[in-house]
Amino acid sequence: MYKISLMDLSDLDTAYEIEKRTNPSPWSKENFFSSFEVGHKSLVCKLDNIIIGFVIYSNYKKESHLLSIAVDKNLQRKGAGSLLLESMIRQSKALGAKKILLEVRMKNKGAIDFYKKFKFVEDAVRADYYTGSNPDDALLMSLDI
Repeated sequence: MYKISLMDLSDLDTAYEIEKRTNPSPWSKENFFSSFEVGHKSLVCKLDNIIIGFVIYSNYKKESHLLSIAVDKNLQRKGAGSLLLESMIRQSKALGAKKILLEVRMKNKGAIDFYKKFKFVEDAVRADYYTGSNPDDALLMSLDI
């Protein structure tokens, strides 16, 4: 059974390993850790007390911005990502957010379909948003909550 909890400092190394294994352009370790230090909200999903996924988001006034969400590859499409996103949406509502914003790679059809399942809508395309060895445009999506 999955368990969602707040991410704490002791979870960062494991969550970052998942970030590196699942994200084609992962955050640097410094960016990942500084996100925690600056107060971004973050949750982990555990299975048998082992971290299998996480979500990181910021909240500002009436908006939440989904910054990163990932589930270990061998456990994807088994409900952990949905549970993380549902938990993030509930927390955002509790913090007073009325909208959730995110960017997703245009090539990542699986993620786009995942967000659409939660009623996120396509707002715009940001050209050349993702750089480096795996460049891509970003699809901007939002959800009114």
